Amino acid sequence: MRIASGGATDVGRVRANNEDCFGIVAPMGLFVLSDGMGGAAHGEVASALAVETVIKHCQEAENNPAAPVYGETRAGWNDRTKRLFSAVYLANKRIFESAEAHPEQKGMGATLTAAWINGPRLSIAHVGDSRAYLLRGGNLQQLTSDHSMVAEQVRRGIMTLAEAEQSEIQSVLLRALGSEPQVEIDTEEQELFARDVLLLCSDGLTRMVTEPEIAGALQSEPDAEKAAAKLVERANDAGGADNITVLVIRMESEYQGWFSWLRRWRKSANGNGLAGGD
Repeated sequence: MRIASGGATDVGRVRANNEDCFGIVAPMGLFVLSDGMGGAAHGEVASALAVETVIKHCQEAENNPAAPVYGETRAGWNDRTKRLFSAVYLANKRIFESAEAHPEQKGMGATLTAAWINGPRLSIAHVGDSRAYLLRGGNLQQLTSDHSMVAEQVRRGIMTLAEAEQSEIQSVLLRALGSEPQVEIDTEEQELFARDVLLLCSDGLTRMVTEPEIAGALQSEPDAEKAAAKLVERANDAGGADNITVLVIRMESEYQGWFSWLRRWRKSANGNGLAGGD
C-alpha cells in the first residue's frame, strides 16, 4: 500500500502559545503527536522533547536493529511495536529528568500518541488523552482510550458521556509523560487495508468537533493535507478553546497511487503542450 499523509497545528482562539507538537517521517511511516502540559512550566518543551525522542529512537533502531530496547515489552509484539514502546518509555524518562534538573520546568508533562506503519501492520503507542482514530467503510473507531479522570468515570458508569463532555475536569489526566519516573504505556497492533484513514489528534479537536463531523470531513476531502487543515479550521470555528493538532494518514493501493500519478502527468503534459499533435 501507498501512504499519503498530512498534518496541521494551530494555537486556537484562546491560548497564547501552542504547546502541541507533531512529527511525520514519511519514508519510515512514522507519525507522532504530543500535547504539552504545564503552561508556564514549559509544556511546549515537554511535547517537543517527546516527539524528538520518539523519532530519534526509532530512526536509530532502523540503522541499528541491535540498539537497546527500554521497558518491559511483550514477546508477542512485532519488532516495530516493541521499538515504539521503547521510544515512548524513553521519552517519559527524559521529560521527567529534564523537569527534575530544571526547577522552572517542574510540573511539565505531555500526552503522546504515535503510529508506525509497516506494510499492512500498524503499531500504536499511547499515553494521555490525545487520540488515534481509524475510519474504515464510513465508520470512525477510536483506537485509543483516554487516560483522563472523566473518561475513567464514564468507563465505571459514574458519569455519562454527555456529562463528561460538559465536565470542568476534562483536562485532569491520570497518565502523562513526565509526571513520574515510569509510566504505563498502552500499546497495540492493527491490520490496515487500502482506503483506511488513520487520524491522530490532540483534544483541541475532539472537544470542539463531534466524531460524526470528523468522519464527514475525512470522507469529503481526499487530500490528507487539506483534510487536516479543514479539521483544524472546524475546531477554530467552534471556538478554538485549546491548541489543535491533526495528522491524517490515508492508506492507498499501489494501483491507485500509480493512476493518480498518471493523471497528474497527463495534466502537466497537456498544460505544457507536450501531448497531442500529429
